[in-house]
Amino acid sequence: MPRLVTISRYLMSIAALVLLGAGGASAQDRRQNTPGEFDFYVLSLSWSPSFCETASERGNNGRGTQVQCGGRPYAFVVHGLWPQYERGFPEYCQRPSPRLDRNIVSSMLDLMPARGLIFNEWDKHGTCSGLGARAYFESIRRARAAVKIPEEFLQLSEPKTIAPEELENAFIKANPGLSNSAISVTCDSRRLSEVRICLSKDLQFRSCEEIDRRACRREQVLMPPIRGG
Repeated sequence: MPRLVTISRYLMSIAALVLLGAGGASAQDRRQNTPGEFDFYVLSLSWSPSFCETASERGNNGRGTQVQCGGRPYAFVVHGLWPQYERGFPEYCQRPSPRLDRNIVSSMLDLMPARGLIFNEWDKHGTCSGLGARAYFESIRRARAAVKIPEEFLQLSEPKTIAPEELENAFIKANPGLSNSAISVTCDSRRLSEVRICLSKDLQFRSCEEIDRRACRREQVLMPPIRGG
């Protein structure tokens, strides 16, 4: 009998943990499924030459890379403007997502040079902003305009090896009000991937500890030169 009681208590404890976990998941899901309920944005700027070199190495030369990795010399391009929580982030807040007008897509190709990327960013992140499609992409344009790219990266004609901290400091110097707690650098095994900058809902620089914790930890990263540079 004692053994049966012990087993019964064990099973009840497991059931309680399952219910507790389900309750926690439901609470998180309720927030994620509510467009507009988030704490800040991350503006993600992708170093296009790294993206194109990686795509080439993987044999990914399809339609998604033809424009960005063709003859035009792209430097930093917008990957996205992502709603964030202080911990974690929402995604795919409306399924199916509202239809995205192709005129809006065409208007964004100067900043985000891949139609597939634009559609994906709207589906995954834009639907969580609480904004209509036109207003969301106007916010992307305003966020990008608020960030000045340091001069030394605009026409990089030779490969450059740089410490992530040095790259951050260059952005901080070029952007008054930007601090090292509001910017992070990401990388792959050896190349610069992205610079991520945290912005308030009204697109002012703000700190973001969790984003900074996910930053590149390598001592140096490679910046491939701009194509055609």
